[in-house]
Amino acid sequence: MTFKFVRTALTVAGLSVVASFASAEGYTPENPECIAPANPGGGWDFTCRQVGKSLQDLGLLDKTMQVVNLAGGGGGVAFAEVVNKRGDDNDLIVAASTATATRLAQGAYPGNSMDQVRWLATIGADYGVIAVSADSAIQTLPELLDQIKTDPTSISVAGGSAVGGWDHLKVLIAANAYGIDDVRSVKYIAFDGGGEAVTQLLAGSVQAFTGDISEAKGFVDSGDIRVIAVLSPDRLEGEFASFPTAKEQGIEAIGANWRGFYAPAGMSDDAYNAWVSKIADLYATPEWKDVMANNGLAPLDLQGDAFQAFVSDSVSKIQTISREIGIIK
Repeated sequence: MTFKFVRTALTVAGLSVVASFASAEGYTPENPECIAPANPGGGWDFTCRQVGKSLQDLGLLDKTMQVVNLAGGGGGVAFAEVVNKRGDDNDLIVAASTATATRLAQGAYPGNSMDQVRWLATIGADYGVIAVSADSAIQTLPELLDQIKTDPTSISVAGGSAVGGWDHLKVLIAANAYGIDDVRSVKYIAFDGGGEAVTQLLAGSVQAFTGDISEAKGFVDSGDIRVIAVLSPDRLEGEFASFPTAKEQGIEAIGANWRGFYAPAGMSDDAYNAWVSKIADLYATPEWKDVMANNGLAPLDLQGDAFQAFVSDSVSKIQTISREIGIIK
């Protein structure tokens, strides 16, 4: 199967949309809770825990945010829980990302749509990576893709999203850019979160990992994995500057994963505005800029209606891409 990939639909790099939002007064969550729709260790878990800690450290929350890991269905279990059981919970927010938009675009949350929740705000964008274990003989992205092209059964790639999800799409984008016509030959194995996927890589059950910088960072720091490609247009800055891009290896593959939150559809306007304001205030702080820099997050500042429109556009574009690569009809 050959298809023409719409590169601009996947690129968040360079996007500097800033939506201002009036500070909201009069609502304070009594029992703030964040659902991470995956097991501990992945990007959604990072989003909940880091934002919750930062909100409290900076005095934007006066109580500790409880983080609940609710894995399953590439985020579908958590989405259904919010829609069906907690639709008017003013204290609840849920970590979301491009992976969430991807599953919604592909109809992977049966009976659910993006309009059944309220979209709050982003906290940045997380570039995709492809990595191998530290002791792998594979040194570059072309070497990995050559092995896949020669013998697709010899390489299994693990990711924290379901089959057809955003992690899966990233490795397919790279494979297509490298000239692998039938990207369906790429062997992808889905796990409930990036942390679990990396664990399988370290156990030798798979040969490569596809995920995001924030998911990979801790495992790179511990010396367990080696990033062979970042799906960014240019090298990242700071401690990530040593990671080669796919582009500099001759592979035009770009993929950035926005990170943010949604809330129950029945959340009151006061509570919604307060949560949007808190996340916007956090994003504007020097402390959050440091968190972004330390975890490889690129700027992406969207709140309220602007974020709602952005998610709607993302879902539409991912539907187009998914049809092009045969994931949906």
